[in-house]
Amino acid sequence: MVVNSLDMNVIKYPIITDKATRLLANNQYSFIVSPKSDKPTIKAAIEYLFNVKVVKINTAHLPKKKKRIGQYLGWKAHYKKAIVTLSEGDTINLFAEEN
Repeated sequence: MVVNSLDMNVIKYPIITDKATRLLANNQYSFIVSPKSDKPTIKAAIEYLFNVKVVKINTAHLPKKKKRIGQYLGWKAHYKKAIVTLSEGDTINLFAEEN
């Protein structure tokens, strides 16, 4: 699958939480992705950006959450989470190494 420049906006940023770092032991990486993207598009974007082989992708539309700032009540933006499983031997370096 050819990835065009529009597909580069699919992956927004990686998720770095306690649960996500536990999943790194299983060679699974979590990303926030565009809500309209589908699994083949996410797979193509990950393989193109990080030069790895993707085995499986699980996605979830997470519910909206309330956000209060003082007296004003609003909602956090809608987002979609993707958990990507890589093949054996492939890794993605999410943490910058200090020299």
